[in-house]
Amino acid sequence: MTAQTIQTAGIGIAAVLLLFALVCAGIRIVRGPSGPDRVVALDLLGLLGVAAAGMAVLVSGSVAFIDIALGVALVGFLTAIAFAGFIESGSIDEEEKR
Repeated sequence: MTAQTIQTAGIGIAAVLLLFALVCAGIRIVRGPSGPDRVVALDLLGLLGVAAAGMAVLVSGSVAFIDIALGVALVGFLTAIAFAGFIESGSIDEEEKR
C-alpha cells in the first residue's frame, strides 16, 4: 500500500463525511427549530465550504483554491457576526412560534 493510495482513500472518506455533514446542515437549516439553530447551521455550511475548497487543493494540486477557502471563511465569519447582531437586537426570533 503506497502513500498515494492511502491519500486517495483518505480523500474519498473525507468527501463522504463532508457530504454527510452538508446534508445534516441542510436539514438543520430547513427544520430549525429556532432562528439561532439555523444561523449556526449556516455557519457550519460556510466551514464545510472551506473544507471542500481544501479538498479541492488536495485533489487538483492547484493552490488557487486556498484563496477561495480564505474568501469563503472570511464571508462566513462576517455573516456569523451579522446574524449574531440580528439575534442580539431581536430581529430574529430566538424561539419560533409553532
